Amino acid sequence: MSSRLPCLDSVSILLSLVVLLTVASLAQTPTTPDAPAQTSIAHNAPLNPGLPTLFIVGDSTARNQADLGWGDHFAHYFDTTKINIANRAKAGRSSRSYYNEGLWADVLAEMKPGDFVLIQMGHNDGGTAHPETDTKGRASIKGIGDETVQFPLAKPFTTGPIAGQTTETIFTYGWYIRKYIADTRAKKATPILLTLTIRNIWINDADGKLRIERDMGFRDYEDQVASEQHVPVIDMATVEADRLEALGQEKTALLFPVDHTHTSAEGAEGNAESVVIAIRNSNSPLAAYLKPQ
Repeated sequence: MSSRLPCLDSVSILLSLVVLLTVASLAQTPTTPDAPAQTSIAHNAPLNPGLPTLFIVGDSTARNQADLGWGDHFAHYFDTTKINIANRAKAGRSSRSYYNEGLWADVLAEMKPGDFVLIQMGHNDGGTAHPETDTKGRASIKGIGDETVQFPLAKPFTTGPIAGQTTETIFTYGWYIRKYIADTRAKKATPILLTLTIRNIWINDADGKLRIERDMGFRDYEDQVASEQHVPVIDMATVEADRLEALGQEKTALLFPVDHTHTSAEGAEGNAESVVIAIRNSNSPLAAYLKPQ
């Protein structure tokens, strides 16, 4: 019996090493988890046609179940006798899927001259270098160029801009953002880019100081498109990152009870406040509609 023990120990050690390497690999490349199951989502309130409207276009970080998205904590910062706040974000969507599913077309149908659109996309755009292999239909091509990939659709869309087509042309992240910008301007409304909400991921910087992640890979794309299209960028990410670092890693963790991306209602309120601070910092025309500090 004793002659078998070294063999068993070797197998155990090998399996342990495989597990440790797998965990280490996953830790180095964190991805955005799917949004929690969507329940108790607020219905869209009627808009006052006599007022300009601020539309929020994004994902679950802006609109999530039971007031867990920052967009549902946004309106009370504004004088709603002067402007409508319309949260049109939807959980699990990317710049690609929000467009393909017809959600963007729905926003355009509501939009009128003088409105504003806050565009915050990216959390669900990544995850693979080959978007045509993304079974959820969310990943866009990395970059801002004109590259495309053809993707056969086993089940064509029944609504939206590619309804009935058997093949989808997948574009870059920048192409979709430029599409939102162009369509907004065609409606004589104002497009504004919004940097992504901060994830609860901490790493040591070059000096060994523990810092929270400030960019998950889309900041350069946003800045490049904004510069090319002469569109303002509201940098809520830097505001929120500074605030969370001041709060500290342990207290920040309490604001992310489910995963590193989706916050509690308190965290959503904090994100909304960070957007407001960033609006003031940027001297955006939206600041004219905010309540006094």
